[in-house]
Amino acid sequence: MALEKPEAPQGASVPRRKRKSRLLVIGGVPSRRQFVGIAITVFALLVLSWWLATRNGAIPPLFLPGLEKVWLRMMKLAMDGTLQSDVKDSLYRIAIAFAISSLMSIVIGVLAGCYGLFKAIFEPLVDFIRYMPVVAFVPLTILWTGTDDFQKFLVIWIGTFFQQVLMMMDAVKRVPGDFIGLGRTLGMPDWKILFRIVLPAAFPGIWDALRISLGWAWTWLVLAELVASTSGLGYRIVVSQRYFQTDTIIGYILLLGLLGLITDQLMRAAERVLFRYNRRSS
Repeated sequence: MALEKPEAPQGASVPRRKRKSRLLVIGGVPSRRQFVGIAITVFALLVLSWWLATRNGAIPPLFLPGLEKVWLRMMKLAMDGTLQSDVKDSLYRIAIAFAISSLMSIVIGVLAGCYGLFKAIFEPLVDFIRYMPVVAFVPLTILWTGTDDFQKFLVIWIGTFFQQVLMMMDAVKRVPGDFIGLGRTLGMPDWKILFRIVLPAAFPGIWDALRISLGWAWTWLVLAELVASTSGLGYRIVVSQRYFQTDTIIGYILLLGLLGLITDQLMRAAERVLFRYNRRSS
């Protein structure tokens, strides 16, 4: 005879299992409100720590100026037009260089990810060059092209293109083989399989790779402007260093982080619109 589970006496409360927060479960996704709330709290704590560390002069302003001093300095640069000019020049350089690098890497990465001939041509070469330090190319780019905007484009391109190619190849390789097999079963030629099956399936991964590599492009932009430039965010940081203007340096570093965050969020928003058919975009 099967043992029956004893019933709880009448009036007795049945203990409930504590539900774990989705934030502490592997694979759990926070709600939009939770995500925004936590993010704002983290930034608020960092600003509060900064304010507390500088309010009593425990840290000399030369090393870490107060929050209000940095804010006033940035407002002064904005009022005389210096800030807008630097942002404009830097955005122009990164937009042109990143667009060229991305278009080239998508074409080459897709071809190398689909066809063995192009893989044999490009993959060993890309693997070889991508381990070369970008910093070492800076004096060469100045020697080859001078110090105009083309030199900045070249530094950003060297720093992003070769990494992007491998990421594009990986995005194409992650397309399930069953998709391609289905296209062959339907009698589709290679070019139709490429444009109607491979690219739509790979583009969410390609877009994600572009979003990640955009962060690298910001880094190489600042490097190019630090070394040889007469305008831009990196140039202003170098000039401020010469005159010990730590407030300007920190202000511009924070501005670079803000610009990077804005561009990243714009690409995330575009991903949700462009690739609604992809689960990761939901």
